[in-house]
Amino acid sequence: MHFPKLPDWLVYGAVVAALLVVAVGRQERADAPTPPPPVPGEEGVPLGPSSPFDPSIVVQVPDKQEPASGTAFSVGQSGQWLTARHVVDGCKSAAILVADGRGVAAKVTIDPRFDAAILTTEGGAPAMPMNLTDPRKGMRAYHPGFPQGHAGEVASRLIGRENLVVHGRGARTEPVLVWAEVGRTDNLKGTLAGLSGAPALDSAGRVIGVTVAESPRRGRIYTTAPESLRTLIGRSPRRGGADPDVPEFAPGEAITTDNYGRIADGLRRDLRVAQVVCLAV
Repeated sequence: MHFPKLPDWLVYGAVVAALLVVAVGRQERADAPTPPPPVPGEEGVPLGPSSPFDPSIVVQVPDKQEPASGTAFSVGQSGQWLTARHVVDGCKSAAILVADGRGVAAKVTIDPRFDAAILTTEGGAPAMPMNLTDPRKGMRAYHPGFPQGHAGEVASRLIGRENLVVHGRGARTEPVLVWAEVGRTDNLKGTLAGLSGAPALDSAGRVIGVTVAESPRRGRIYTTAPESLRTLIGRSPRRGGADPDVPEFAPGEAITTDNYGRIADGLRRDLRVAQVVCLAV
């Protein structure tokens, strides 16, 4: 019995295919294991400490202060308030507005390390509660205040950390938290100027930072870092320790994307969040 002679090209092709199978079978594979499932719930893992290697955002502050307005919030019922430093730095006089056309004179104490300032008035409003723990990625924040000089608010979601590099008056570098804007007051268009100094509130209504800057093109909002807020609250009272007027827990309902406008209106009505004006002359 005779088998038909196979063409040379078919024999060579079979040999090459066999060699490829052997080579591929011996190739080392070191694939990474399947990643773990994401953390359940709205909030993710803690951010961790700030670092000089975090991304930076550069802000230019004019050497001369112009008349301006911003937002402040109560941290002491006897008349202590927090706001953003650049709102009142260089003011000849500052005031907390308590009604249309009426204000209460405020003494300004600038913090040299952070974009924050302490205002002191005769009498005050109930203090805002504080959350001085480290926030988690993905958590929401709510910023009630006076954008563009009018009552308004913004909702945001935490992205991460950056370093705020300030050029000009009060040049410095400080850690900040970065938030993506996810909502705002109806009919509020354009810049959020005037929201500087507003509290950033967690879903329980506790302050987790001071709103200090925005990046309109990127849709980003920047607040003081938690370690900055801990330092500010620790040194704001006259006695030099933690202020007993600042509660740790917020009574009342949780803040959500459905009700944050109504809750912001209540905070402004109670003057726990108020408009601050700076007069440069």
